[in-house]
Amino acid sequence: MKYTYAKFSVKTSAKHLVIGGLCLVGAIAAVAVESAAPQLVTTVVAEPVVHAVTLRKPAGPPTATAHNPDTGVAAQIACATCHATRTPNFDNAASADLDLFHQGLVVQHGSNTCLSCHNSADYGSLHLANNKRVEFTDVVTLCSQCHGPQWRDFQHGAHGGMNGYWDLSKGDRTRNGCTSCHDPHAPKYQGAHPTLPPRDRFLETHHE
Repeated sequence: MKYTYAKFSVKTSAKHLVIGGLCLVGAIAAVAVESAAPQLVTTVVAEPVVHAVTLRKPAGPPTATAHNPDTGVAAQIACATCHATRTPNFDNAASADLDLFHQGLVVQHGSNTCLSCHNSADYGSLHLANNKRVEFTDVVTLCSQCHGPQWRDFQHGAHGGMNGYWDLSKGDRTRNGCTSCHDPHAPKYQGAHPTLPPRDRFLETHHE
């Protein structure tokens, strides 16, 4: 019995050694795999700076200069000060149609009448074709509803002048609005000729 017990004890110890060895090998392999795993490096990419685009706009509703008949003092008055005293005439389309206000005003804007753009319910504003109110400062919205090709080109930067940077990561840009260049009552841009003929210095006759 003693021999058997000792034999059993030896076998059990060997078994434990084998199992322990396997566990040790597995642990070493696991450590090797873990140490061999690539390190993940997070790179933070800074967002590019985008500078502002500013649109030149009218200061607001126009005003008229009126003189006090008693004092002769001039004052700036709102359009509605006078227009609200008369019934709107939707047929007025030229200065010849007017009998009191805006004498001599040049109007050459297709078949539009004054109230095609001016808001008869509020002379301090404009209106769209659907009668939606538009502020004078938002005149680009008004013009774009009829002048589609120009509005398309304006959105892509091909129509309307600008100052500043094409690349907004370099600096700001200032764009012209419609009335920065065009007269709203006669918007057709007048043709012009250069004041001097082109000069090619290589074709000129040189005299010594």
